[in-house]
Amino acid sequence: MSAPTATTVLSVLICDDEAPARRRLRDLLADIATELPNEVVAEAANGLLALSATEGRQVDVALVDIRMPKMDGVELARHLSQLARPPAVIFVTAYDAYAVQAFELNAVDYLVKPVRAQRLLAALAKARQSRPPPSTLLARLQPAARRHLSCHERGRLLLIDVSEIVYFRADLKYVAARTRDREFLLDESLTHLEQEFGEQFIRLHRSVLAARSAIIGFERNSCLDDAEAQWQAILREIPERLPVSRRQWPLLKSFARQLSS
Repeated sequence: MSAPTATTVLSVLICDDEAPARRRLRDLLADIATELPNEVVAEAANGLLALSATEGRQVDVALVDIRMPKMDGVELARHLSQLARPPAVIFVTAYDAYAVQAFELNAVDYLVKPVRAQRLLAALAKARQSRPPPSTLLARLQPAARRHLSCHERGRLLLIDVSEIVYFRADLKYVAARTRDREFLLDESLTHLEQEFGEQFIRLHRSVLAARSAIIGFERNSCLDDAEAQWQAILREIPERLPVSRRQWPLLKSFARQLSS
């Protein structure tokens, strides 16, 4: 984010699932407007709504609650960091001291509820000069797996619900995420996706992770184009078969037995 000049009106996004909390932040922003001109350009009750509300708008600073339904604040910040002009993010938290320490160690600005006017003013003044936190740093602050992944397509940021992804397939520098309807190209590492979503997805091949819930069985590979794959995974509602490597098959046998029992 390029730092606004002293006379620039700071555009602000407020994201909190509690209406009174949003109202308090709005009132505090109005109270400090003579010292730091600002304008609330969007409000939202969760991360999904925030991304929708900011589409087509330039936001300088996002005031983001952490615990929210559907998409929490840290995941929202990770998606915001993928925008062409990402906003600075200030987390608003009622977390305990241990969690607050995590933000301090990672040099991410935060406000503890109930928010005070002077603390908000100081955080916004700092945000004018700061760069948005990188996605890799935000990933370390998020203990749970993301609910959505994001990708750029025709100048837009698209969200993909992880629960709708059938498989990930690595292809050169990108990873393709396949849903039942279409394919999305992600700027993600298959190894990192396996680490994050290991409970939901299972490794079939060096280049393929498949959703456990999407696999209905296995069959021998009648096509020998891939000499490494003697077996294939059969998917629910998709005719495509996925290769299973010789190396992975011994690890998948118990999973295959569960499916057939």
